Amino acid sequence: MEAILTQAEISLAQHCLEYAMAQGAGKVRITLTKSLMNLIGLLNGEVDKTSHALDRSLQIQLFVNGRYGAFSSNRLEREGLEDFIREAIDTVKMLEEDSCRDLPAPERVAKDALTGRELDLYDPAYEELSASKRREIALASCFHNGPMLISEEGEYSDSVFDSLTIDSQGLYARHTETSFEIGYESTVEDAQGNHLSSYWWDAAPLLKNLKWKDCARTAYERAVAQIGPQSVPGGKCNLIVDSECASKLVTPLINALGGFALQQKNSFLVDSLGKKLFPDNLTILDVPRTPGDTGCRLFDSEGVATREMPIIENGIVKTYFLNTYIAAKMGMEPTVEDATRVKVTPVGGCRSQEELLAKVGDGILVTGFNGGNSNPVTGNFSYGIEGFIIKDGEKAHPVREMLITGNFLSLWAGLIATADDARPCLSKLIPTLAFKDVDFSA
Repeated sequence: MEAILTQAEISLAQHCLEYAMAQGAGKVRITLTKSLMNLIGLLNGEVDKTSHALDRSLQIQLFVNGRYGAFSSNRLEREGLEDFIREAIDTVKMLEEDSCRDLPAPERVAKDALTGRELDLYDPAYEELSASKRREIALASCFHNGPMLISEEGEYSDSVFDSLTIDSQGLYARHTETSFEIGYESTVEDAQGNHLSSYWWDAAPLLKNLKWKDCARTAYERAVAQIGPQSVPGGKCNLIVDSECASKLVTPLINALGGFALQQKNSFLVDSLGKKLFPDNLTILDVPRTPGDTGCRLFDSEGVATREMPIIENGIVKTYFLNTYIAAKMGMEPTVEDATRVKVTPVGGCRSQEELLAKVGDGILVTGFNGGNSNPVTGNFSYGIEGFIIKDGEKAHPVREMLITGNFLSLWAGLIATADDARPCLSKLIPTLAFKDVDFSA
């Protein structure tokens, strides 16, 4: 079976839309998706497992006499889908009316996503990959010769994802992308017999951009660097958060600006639109339309066109994320339903993490979070961390089993600077971040 949507499958989706309208639906949206993934698992330099998975599904959203329902099926045969649609419409007719449910206005939807390949996220090299070539790439990425290495587990995978969203108001929006990913977890043993592990990975839409050669070695070196942790007293000190895990401090801000959280009053940023709640040096953008960039999309799940825009600009909250339904519930203008490709604008002039550490001087560099939680209503948080003590801009020794606590608003008020080292393989472009006077406890 082909990895991308065929014309026959697209025609079936269009038939389902027309059939639902003929059976009494007032409005209809259909999303057809297809994905294929190949995976090779590695253990200590040898192939441990392989898998090949294909998935297809059709989701249909029905608006019938002021009522709404969403249904999905992975059985894509015409006769069976017709039966499925008739039963779905009968089910929707039994639901309560909801005047806020509707399709987005036609002028808001994407008009420039006709082929699915406008963002250059599909790699034709995918079509040429054979099983032997995948095995060759996977085995060539192994390291497995460090003196303290106990085990090395890795995975190489490649996938293709294709989706089409159409509706009864004329929407036709397609998105096609490939993804190539490599990841390793290495476990080492120190002189006392303690085992320490670390992970490293990379991903890219195009195979030529996948940094697979040093992935396993990096995981090993990160594990070795954890040997010999020392305890340090608690108190206030500077916090530096590695770009690999910095989303832990940014994602709660984006979630708090989401329509459902705002409408349910489950957000510490309720009534924040247009207000200056963050420092002047904080600007967070949504950059969803950069060709070739991981995570970019021309439209959201409703088909609404994405656009580049500030989320927080010079400390001022500039947008909420409100889909058609939530916007109607809140009596506000709709936007896109979520941030697509979040980017924290670098500040402070530090090009690298090393320059940022030199600028900060002393503190704790966090390279991983171990559990903990945050309160979406108050913005308070408590996270377990691991990382390194920083003295005079240099890593002094590793630390583990410490906690940071605080509130997101006061944390960001203490933003010192950032590096310019966001990892392009992540869905959020967040560099290493530095904050002052954060509470640590052992």
